Amino acid sequence: MKLIGVLGGQEPEEKFLTVAEEVGYRIAQGGAAVICGGLSGVMEAACKGAKRGGGLSIGVLPSIRKSDANPYVDIVIASGMSTARNVIIVRSADALIAIDGSYGTLSEISHAFEQRKPVVALGSWDMGNLGVPLELYREAEDPQEAVGLALALAEEAEDSPIPFRGSRSLPRGTRG
Repeated sequence: MKLIGVLGGQEPEEKFLTVAEEVGYRIAQGGAAVICGGLSGVMEAACKGAKRGGGLSIGVLPSIRKSDANPYVDIVIASGMSTARNVIIVRSADALIAIDGSYGTLSEISHAFEQRKPVVALGSWDMGNLGVPLELYREAEDPQEAVGLALALAEEAEDSPIPFRGSRSLPRGTRG
């Protein structure tokens, strides 16, 4: 089963919660599972959407308390690793979708680039002028396009994995 990471903050604008729920729903309908940080905000909305779509959600928590997970997480991983859990989410995902977000989301995007994992952005950080290759970063207009791209990129990565080349320095960017 493909795992699609959903990245985003705990306190987004309401419109991003709607987007995240639709993303989770479409991931489930596409036969993949959601993997995320398992808390509130974008993460909870994506898990709720996956549940509505009959899918599976995995939450990698920063704490050791399983009870910290949002009520829509099916599989709880209580990492006790704080933000270091971001690496687990990225390494486990076949592709990722970033929705809005702040510095934690940017951290996950950076880890994805380092691990050569594709990221699709929905109202998230603007990487357009940083020279990030298209196979690693795409922007989408809506949940349908984002999930379609993520699923296709996950399939492409499985068919011909992008070789890990270690970290690469990218110039500073600004949030869109």
